[in-house]
Amino acid sequence: MSIEPILRRQGGVISRRQAIAAGLLSGAVDDRVRRRRWRPLHPQVYLVAAGPVDAEVQVRAALLWAGEGAVLAGAAAAWWFGWLARPPTTLTIAGPRHPPPARPGIVLRQRELAPADLTEHRGIGLTARPLTVLETAVELDGAGAALLDGALQSWLPFRALHDACLRNPSRRGRRALAATIERSTTVTRRRLVRLLRDSGTTGWHGAAGPVGGAAVTFPGPRVSIEVTGFAPALDEQPRLRPAGSGWTTLGVGWSDLADRPLDVLAEIAGAVRPPPAR
Repeated sequence: MSIEPILRRQGGVISRRQAIAAGLLSGAVDDRVRRRRWRPLHPQVYLVAAGPVDAEVQVRAALLWAGEGAVLAGAAAAWWFGWLARPPTTLTIAGPRHPPPARPGIVLRQRELAPADLTEHRGIGLTARPLTVLETAVELDGAGAALLDGALQSWLPFRALHDACLRNPSRRGRRALAATIERSTTVTRRRLVRLLRDSGTTGWHGAAGPVGGAAVTFPGPRVSIEVTGFAPALDEQPRLRPAGSGWTTLGVGWSDLADRPLDVLAEIAGAVRPPPAR
């Protein structure tokens, strides 16, 4: 067995355990280190090259040092996925084992992650995309919130993010989720009002009416339009449903207005249309 496939796969980084498992004697490893052919990066983790210790080398070395089962997390994982232009100054690593003594530039967290929250990308283990987005939003504040909102707008289903938050409960994670729901609800409300105005729809009011939480009400036919932003109705309730006191509520989400505004107008028109005379 040769160490060359390991070096190619890991960008020139190798651990002492890997080298010995591949057939090198312990003395041969020590000799390479002594002759400076192998550069120590962490205890028993080496770079077999003369090039710079760039961010990718730092990530691979940190994970080897952290041990089996360790994965990249938070903003560091977001950078590895290619979502951030620059890596964070501190690498966050999560793993099931008791962490070794701290090293500069690395934060180790002992965590048991569910299989749904783990993945691999470009040869390393890291937190799955929904959890990475959520934890980056917590770690980076403004930039993280922009990443979270952009992911929900383009590729991340809200339910996947919601489920990741439930599996990994934290106060800051719940706050980040609540904040993005609030932001998206505000945007959805504005889009709904703009759509109604631009279409020439009449008979509605933009203030909350008798039905709590309504974005728009049609007092005549007693219909309220309720917006949910990114968050779908997690209880799978019908889009058009009774709301009490003779009112009917129509639920509208961010994706409805983004992807099918004409359908939304048609649904509103159908909901407020008076019943046919008998």
